[in-house]
Amino acid sequence: MSNLINVKKEAPIGFFDSGIGGLSVLREAIKLLPRENFIYFGDSKNAPYGTKTVDEIKRLSYAAADFLLGKGVKAIVIACNTATSAAASDLRSTYPEIPIIGIEPAIKPAVQLNRRGKILIMATPLTISEKKFNNLMKSFENTSEIIPIPCAGLAELIESGNIESLEIRRFLEIKLKPYLSFDISTIVLGCTHYPFIKDHLSAIVGEDIPIIDGSFGTAKQLRRLLIQKDLINESIEAGKIEIFNSLADSKIIDLSYRLLKQ
Repeated sequence: MSNLINVKKEAPIGFFDSGIGGLSVLREAIKLLPRENFIYFGDSKNAPYGTKTVDEIKRLSYAAADFLLGKGVKAIVIACNTATSAAASDLRSTYPEIPIIGIEPAIKPAVQLNRRGKILIMATPLTISEKKFNNLMKSFENTSEIIPIPCAGLAELIESGNIESLEIRRFLEIKLKPYLSFDISTIVLGCTHYPFIKDHLSAIVGEDIPIIDGSFGTAKQLRRLLIQKDLINESIEAGKIEIFNSLADSKIIDLSYRLLKQ
């Protein structure tokens, strides 16, 4: 088990996700903390997490966390909504000395926009079925009408890397068609894979509908915890980024670096 007493400020920050989706969160963290070093682990071999059991997701999350701790990280970001729902609490109990930050659907920011209409939340089936998610949704039921939309299969389509594909566009058109006659206030993206297909969504629902996710809020929480624990990297140089993936395939690594630059 790691010991934060011996952790240096220059130590990297670890990120993990079921695949490439968490890169959308890492992208925001790099903007906010440009001098930090980052290690990203994508578990594309076992993707998607959103259709697995809670126990399976916990096992995979522990394996990812152990990989990152073996690299000497000073903090861990669970850059996956599904893994956050299933495993964040257990991971924090197991590693109380390591700052562990999860990601949740950005329902509160959507409600605070105070726009007329329904809030649509797109997420994996497991995220939507989790008690934590339903409690979060219920906490706003008196102020907003929130409609969860389970999107089984979407993360896999994005994971294939062909973000601009007609297959993804058609999937979204079918999924959103029942709601296009409504007044839509906001679309909340409850899976870290989904920000990569925002352009598709805007083309379907209209450029005037805000599409938001929890990436920026997660990056801000990471910065807050690093400041609180006096772990901010004080180097004057830009940080380094290393990406690993459970798939032994250089193509997924190349795709990951490309997505970071989008």
